[in-house]
Amino acid sequence: MYDERLVTPMREDLTSAGFREMRTAADVDATLKDTTDTMLLVVNSVCGCAAGRARPGIKLALQMANKRPAQLTTVFAGQDPEATARARSYFEGHPPTSPQVALFKDGRLVYLMQRHQIEGRDASEIAADLTEAFQQHCS
Repeated sequence: MYDERLVTPMREDLTSAGFREMRTAADVDATLKDTTDTMLLVVNSVCGCAAGRARPGIKLALQMANKRPAQLTTVFAGQDPEATARARSYFEGHPPTSPQVALFKDGRLVYLMQRHQIEGRDASEIAADLTEAFQQHCS
């Protein structure tokens, strides 16, 4: 686990953009079990691709999109392990990566961006992919 003082700015990078943190497995279940909306769930991380690519791309997509998820949520890999494991259990057999960006509609996973789709790309490319997913699945 990382020192919380190090992680706090990384958490705030998303929470200041309107994301609600889920810090426990119970938080994740309460949020995901009976959702009837669209929800973006970000598995946040301390890695460079989360800081330099994923988080900026996610925030850019939310600014650009004319359709957006109704709920914005996040868990923090390496810091909140039970919440992260529970969130990933909803990713229907996809391997865990950090970061990850999942879009749910009516409680069902409809889009998942894995680390290999983030690495080596810039924020605008990530935002374009997310905006397209929002356009397809959000109302």
